[in-house]
Amino acid sequence: MSTLPAQPTGGGTPATDPAKRVLPDRPKAAALLALGFVVLLYLVELVDVILPANLDNGGIQARTLAGLDGVIWAPALHDGWSHLFANTIPVLVFAFLAMAGGIGRFLVVTGIIWVVGGLGVWLIGPGDAVTVGASGLAFGWLAFLLVRGLFNRSWAQLGVALALLAIWGGMIWGVLPTDPNISWQGHLFGALSGVLAAWLVSRKRAVKPAPTTPGNLDV
Repeated sequence: MSTLPAQPTGGGTPATDPAKRVLPDRPKAAALLALGFVVLLYLVELVDVILPANLDNGGIQARTLAGLDGVIWAPALHDGWSHLFANTIPVLVFAFLAMAGGIGRFLVVTGIIWVVGGLGVWLIGPGDAVTVGASGLAFGWLAFLLVRGLFNRSWAQLGVALALLAIWGGMIWGVLPTDPNISWQGHLFGALSGVLAAWLVSRKRAVKPAPTTPGNLDV
């Protein structure tokens, strides 16, 4: 019994591997999704300003059972408009570029960063503070974009990574405890979860079985 590799049918060139794209194949949909998420962040901050309740108390409170649900809410909350303004451009750009592999894959990557990064903050974050903000997501997406080219063996993606480093390389210092008012834990675990997400999605792609076609088996 032997198997022969499937022969291509038709004379067209093979489709581009979605995992190796550098830009989304549906740029308008990706841009609208990234913009919609940022608009949601602004609406949440507006509600926080208008209502007498302090929504930021719903952030991550480390090592407390009551603060565990902050893992869900923290990325959508910000400590004032200046905090949100600082996160806006990175969130827009990184989210858009992270959709290059498709919106479905982007949602998986974002879910990993959101949950794993938040749990890391809950485990080692400061016990006397509440952690909020989308910068953990931004660090996660940036790390994902920086390392995906290594896992996918894509020179184009590595080129994008170098460009991102040239523009936003200074963000990397945010993973160090340089400012007591900035959650370096959120940045660090966001970045680590972004690397984890890149590895997981590339591994899933690597073990996906190749399609077979009738007529390729000799018995």
